[in-house]
Amino acid sequence: MTQLIGAFFSAVLLFNAIPHLVQGICGKRHMSPFSVSSHAVTNVLWGWINLVAGAMLGRACQWEAWHAAPWVAFCAGGMAVSVYLAAFWSNPDARLPWHKDA
Repeated sequence: MTQLIGAFFSAVLLFNAIPHLVQGICGKRHMSPFSVSSHAVTNVLWGWINLVAGAMLGRACQWEAWHAAPWVAFCAGGMAVSVYLAAFWSNPDARLPWHKDA
């Protein structure tokens, strides 16, 4: 069971890294946990933190390559965070709960 939870959250971190890395590499400001409009470098660093943490969590799960259940959990985590972020970013007034109105 812990392998499945680890695989799920590994995907959440890895898929969350994508928008931060892409926006940061393109030199665009993007929301991060630190600000509604974080600098591009902040987003690249936050993306890398997510990337490394997701990879380490996935490695710590030590799932066997031929077992389907962890891969299903990984895909479910990737799909869940992808759909959530798509819905979140569709709102032009999107804010994380701790961000003050800008």
